[in-house]
Amino acid sequence: MAYRTSQNVVAAYPDRAERERKALRILWAVLGLNMLVAFAKFGWGTYSGSNAMANDGIASFFDGVSNLVGLVGVKIASRPPDAGHPYGHGKAETYASAVIGIALIIAAGEIAYKAFSDLVGGEDYILVDWVSYLVMVGTLVVNLGVSFWEGRWGRRLKSEVLEADAKHTRSDAYVSVSVICSLIFVQLGFAAADALVSLIVALAVLGSAISIFRQANRTLSDASRLDAGQIARLVETVDGVRSVHGVRSRGSAGQIFVDLHVLMDPELPLIDAHGVATEAENLIESTFPEVADVVVHMEPDIASERKPEGA
Repeated sequence: MAYRTSQNVVAAYPDRAERERKALRILWAVLGLNMLVAFAKFGWGTYSGSNAMANDGIASFFDGVSNLVGLVGVKIASRPPDAGHPYGHGKAETYASAVIGIALIIAAGEIAYKAFSDLVGGEDYILVDWVSYLVMVGTLVVNLGVSFWEGRWGRRLKSEVLEADAKHTRSDAYVSVSVICSLIFVQLGFAAADALVSLIVALAVLGSAISIFRQANRTLSDASRLDAGQIARLVETVDGVRSVHGVRSRGSAGQIFVDLHVLMDPELPLIDAHGVATEAENLIESTFPEVADVVVHMEPDIASERKPEGA
C-alpha cells in the first residue's frame, strides 16, 4: 500500500521560486561583470597588440554566453510541475551546467591550440606597460571575487548551474594568471613562456569541465542523493513506525525525490496509518529542505513484508 503526496512538489514551489529568483539575480549580476571584464581585456589587448590579452577578453565573452545559458536553464527549471512533467523541470539546470562544461572543453581546446601555434610559429612583439598589468590584475580580482561569490551562493542554493558557472569564471581567472605571467616573462625576454603557461591553464580548464560533468552525471543517472540509513533512522523515531526499508533518493542537489517503505501495526486503522505517513514525510522534508517530494509505502508489520537487516 502506498501513500503518495502528489501535491508536495507543487507545494514546495513557493520556496523554490524564491531560490530561482535569487539564482537569476546572481546570474544577471555575473553577466554584467563578465561583460565589463571582457571589454577591458579585449579593448586594451587590441590597442597594445597583446594577442594573449585580447584572446583572454574573448574567453570572458564566452563566460557571458555561459551566463545566458545558465539564465535560460534556471528559468526553465523554475516552472512548476505540469501534466507532462509531474516531477517538475529541475533537470533543466543540469542540462545547462552540462552545456557550460562543453563550453569549457571548447575553451581549453582553443587555449591549447593557440599555445601550440605560438610555440611553433613564435610570438609577435608585445608592448607591455603598467596599464597592461593594471587591466589584468584588476580583471583577475573581479573574476576571483565573482567566482567565490557565485560558488558560495551555488552551494547555499544547491544550484548546479551556479556552481558550474562559478567554475567557468574561475577558469577565466586561470587564463588571466597565465597572461600576467606571460607579460612578466616577455619583459624578461622569454616569449615562449606565454605558450607554455597557457598549456597548463588548458589542463586546469579541462579539469573544471570534468568536475562539472561528474556532478551532472549524478543527477542524470539518478544516483543516490541522501544516506538511506540516515533516512531510515530518522523515520523510525516517528510514533507508529516499527521499521523502515527500501529507502531511495534521486534528483538534483536542490530538488531531491525520496521514497521508502514503512512497516506499521497491521491492526492500525487506515486514517491513523495515513497520519503516521504524513508525519514521516513532514519530518524528512523539515530535516532536508532540498527534498521536494516523499512517497511513503505503508505496509503491515507481518513476516512476509519484513526485510533482512540493511535491505
